[in-house]
Amino acid sequence: MRARAPAERSCRLPGPSGPDPRPRIMCAAPHAPQDNEPAAVAPAARHEHARLAELSGARPGDRVLDVGCGTGCLSRRMAKAVGVGSSVLGIDPSVPVVEYARRKTQASQCSYEAGVAEALEAADASFDVVVTSLAVHHLPEEVRPVALREMFRVLRPGGRLLVADFRPPRTRPVRHLVAAITGHVMTNYQVDLLDGLITDTGFEVRGRGDVRPWLRYVQGTRPGKA
Repeated sequence: MRARAPAERSCRLPGPSGPDPRPRIMCAAPHAPQDNEPAAVAPAARHEHARLAELSGARPGDRVLDVGCGTGCLSRRMAKAVGVGSSVLGIDPSVPVVEYARRKTQASQCSYEAGVAEALEAADASFDVVVTSLAVHHLPEEVRPVALREMFRVLRPGGRLLVADFRPPRTRPVRHLVAAITGHVMTNYQVDLLDGLITDTGFEVRGRGDVRPWLRYVQGTRPGKA
């Protein structure tokens, strides 16, 4: 479930080999993160991060978990949304990517750890918000429900979930372009199945939609009172 990209882009096109048994969010470029990459984030990516943070429903004071945080693009935006006095934890299975995210992050309320979605090292009901972007499709199909159950477990009752993942393009020319870059696995990815996965876990779906150009999102809530 993980990530790497030029100029810290988070609109990440998935890799050509399909689901990775050790999920990682991929950002679009095939190289490892470098400290001398440009600090500026492309306008489209800034819009994407801001929109996802808004859709998450995170508020000042919230404890936020970013599952499959990659280089920390979304985590840093979530830290800005919740402010000082809150906490944002990003997890990713790639130690070099986690180390890179730490170097790029200045916000004191934002931290990172190595970890996997299907075995979160967090106590029950320890977060107010869980977000994950461009991660689920990298998980083997049989692991996806396990990962969502872990997200359910670590959310407090009434806590909010945001899952965003790759939405295959609808037009033939763009589908051919994506297939050339990532292989046909992603052009046929069934992102509409997210709704069922999330409700089967026990979440109440409270919204869904698209963030252009590549994302479909589903918003959920863990039932119960805080």
